[in-house]
Amino acid sequence: MSALVLEDGEVFAGESIGAPGCAVGEAVFTTAMTGYQEIVTDPSYAGQIICFTAPMVGNYGVRDARSESTAVHAAGVIMREARGPEWVEWLRANGVPALTGVDTRSLVLHLRERGAMRAGIGVTLEDVRSSPSMTGAALAGRVSTRTPYSVGEGGVEVALVDYGVKQSIVRRLVTAGARVTVFPHDVDVTTLCAFDGVLLSNGPGDPEPLHAEVNTIRELLGRVPVLGICLGHQLLALATGLATFKLPFGHRGANHPVLDRASRRVLVTSQNHGFAVAPSETRAATHESLYDGTVEGLAYPELRARSVQFHPEAGPGPRDAWPLLSEWVEEVRRAAA
Repeated sequence: MSALVLEDGEVFAGESIGAPGCAVGEAVFTTAMTGYQEIVTDPSYAGQIICFTAPMVGNYGVRDARSESTAVHAAGVIMREARGPEWVEWLRANGVPALTGVDTRSLVLHLRERGAMRAGIGVTLEDVRSSPSMTGAALAGRVSTRTPYSVGEGGVEVALVDYGVKQSIVRRLVTAGARVTVFPHDVDVTTLCAFDGVLLSNGPGDPEPLHAEVNTIRELLGRVPVLGICLGHQLLALATGLATFKLPFGHRGANHPVLDRASRRVLVTSQNHGFAVAPSETRAATHESLYDGTVEGLAYPELRARSVQFHPEAGPGPRDAWPLLSEWVEEVRRAAA
């Protein structure tokens, strides 16, 4: 037997079925019913121990094409019941500490009441309390590409700033007809301005310590079309004077309702973020969360920039927002013509 130890002293027993060793990170939960492989390979989960609320995880096996990056970024995995030898063997092969047999319902209720907090698998309470907090954590540099690379052969040249990009975003851009060049998180403005459009990607951690990245975006605005997703949305908000803050337990799952303020249409979206843009009545705020009113979309026509907090690539998740990326590529194409 092993256990998940939370920083407030609560302990949740389980059986170790992942890789040997220990893990520390922020304990969070996701309400997605599918997409377990995509979730643990999403760089936005760097430094976090993921509790799946789905009662059984691993039912349909694993496949290389489902991975959102070349590595597992989640620090650990917590499940009520791990199913299927492929999933368990994959966790071991990728060095992921994992527990099964955990009372995940009680764990999730605890995190909803007390908030996401530091935790550990196979460690002491002292180890957990001495681990770094997610607040103030600048993690983009830890998961970003080290060198630029290009994908696709489209006529529209898109620069993608990699704060922790999911590969399904890159694939969707290529499918829409873009040639995508992925750059490290600290790419300079001059390089970005040579492209037809710039996409600011998703990524892990707290947006507020990313001062250099925010300054780059501020200098970029008005010079080239910009689209931000998730962390990219939060960085655009900071660059335009809005505030971000840490959510009590985050928005993670494939069933989050978002209101489009202009059309009054509600989108069911895929989300994964622990920080958010504070509620605002500014005209630039185009979308809001129907859970807590946080800003889920921004539009600055005069600056040629917009963003969304949710994940339009739907990897995994509902496709209500699926057209957003292809529509943006078409807008960039028309602007470059």
